[in-house]
Amino acid sequence: MLLVIDVGNTHTQLGVYDGNHLVKDWRIHTVSHTTEDELFVLLTGLIAGSRINPDGIDMSIISCVVPPMVTILDSFCRKYLKHDPLWVDARSAHIMPIGYCNPAEVGADRIVNAVAAFHKYQTSLIVIDFGTATTFDVISSKGAYLGGAISPGVLISSEALFMKTSKLPRVEIFTPPQNVIGKDTASSIQSGIIFGYASLVDGMVRRMIDEMKTSPRIVATGGLAQLMADVCETIEVVDPTLTLEGLRIIYEKIQATQK
Repeated sequence: MLLVIDVGNTHTQLGVYDGNHLVKDWRIHTVSHTTEDELFVLLTGLIAGSRINPDGIDMSIISCVVPPMVTILDSFCRKYLKHDPLWVDARSAHIMPIGYCNPAEVGADRIVNAVAAFHKYQTSLIVIDFGTATTFDVISSKGAYLGGAISPGVLISSEALFMKTSKLPRVEIFTPPQNVIGKDTASSIQSGIIFGYASLVDGMVRRMIDEMKTSPRIVATGGLAQLMADVCETIEVVDPTLTLEGLRIIYEKIQATQK
């Protein structure tokens, strides 16, 4: 079986594949000061009720945007899973042409999402990942990574508002308000953050479509993807396991080239 891990700044996604089948997946907080031993205890607990035998995990592939986690995860795989993991970067993901001036600057998670989306939908795409940052990744109809955009994430933006304005209360932002025009402070903040961010997303997508001069599929992933899809006009598909699927596809393609 294959263990796939995507380490983001706030959350880490893990999944176990048996062939093409995603047996189980989890989302946990990223803790950059953890140890390989603590990771083993955590993973053992996660899979305890999943009918997965840890001894059956014979390979791992990892994408990581948190440098301190690289050494920890590498040690974890070597010590407890008895193998060296594969790492995703612009070089290992050579299966997709990268249109950046410096391909090494493209985050591993963005490459993984682009590979998975094109493999699944086989058309031009804009992939929006709602994580710590919100990333927009553009893929051509021929499967080339053209570039994209990076915005502060929804939670980062709201946290900055709460920290810098002493009189504004913290409010729940995981449910959109009923009206754009708020009738009290809490609903006004909710509207400004959620509907305002939806307008940011829709505006960016429309500008990108104008530059692409095609009709791309708009795919969203990440922890807040469903919330934003409910209030955005341009998002067509929410694919919560897109990153995990991309890791599996890249692993299989790397293995195929080594045979």
